[in-house]
Amino acid sequence: MSGHSKWATIKRDKEKTDSQRGAIFTKIGREIAIAVKQGGADPFNNPRLATVIAKAKSNNMPNDNIQRSIKKASGELGSVNYEEMVYEGYGPGGSAVMLDILTDNKNRAAADIRHIFDRAGGSLGGSGSVAFMFSRKAVVCVKVPAGKTEDDVMELGLEYEAEDIVNEGDDYYTIYAEPTELNKIRSACEKAGYTIDTAELRMIPVNTMDLDDNKYNSFIKMIDNFEANDDVQNVYHNVNLRPETEEE
Repeated sequence: MSGHSKWATIKRDKEKTDSQRGAIFTKIGREIAIAVKQGGADPFNNPRLATVIAKAKSNNMPNDNIQRSIKKASGELGSVNYEEMVYEGYGPGGSAVMLDILTDNKNRAAADIRHIFDRAGGSLGGSGSVAFMFSRKAVVCVKVPAGKTEDDVMELGLEYEAEDIVNEGDDYYTIYAEPTELNKIRSACEKAGYTIDTAELRMIPVNTMDLDDNKYNSFIKMIDNFEANDDVQNVYHNVNLRPETEEE
């Protein structure tokens, strides 16, 4: 699994977050709405909400914004109902793509997603068409403070049955585990004094692939278009990103 988490990928995601902060906050607000609707407004009794709040904080979302989103979702400030969906499809070169969707208009979302696939020379697939190519995992990326070593990270990860621990360089580590261990590992890392960069559930490709230059460029444009769409919460794929994409 080590090959699926490279610092270039994490850095690229982070830079996009920094440059599109407003859009990220909007998407996280939708995630909060779904979490509150399903499990209530108390993060101590709602693990999914606790996970989304941690994601919001790692993206520097102000606490006022977080609390306002929770109040809105709980009906205190009015609310909008969102529906969760997963779209699957094929991009350039037969690449596999999965999309987490939160939308208040299913017809609009479906049309937009199909259009983006079509423009890239890909196609929207049916349920299960590419899901078998991915595994759902807890992913926690942390920065280790001075005085902590790789052995410390390994010991913490093994305590929670981590499946893989990847040294990303620059004192960053990514811990992979079963989805049920996400909140436990995040809490343990916080108590150990680690800085949480990412703590979320992700679809991790079982195998990855490379694309030639033309298909790769089309693929990157497609991914950028998905990420710019308000209804798309998360984008997962099985393509190896190239180092030069770090600065995009």
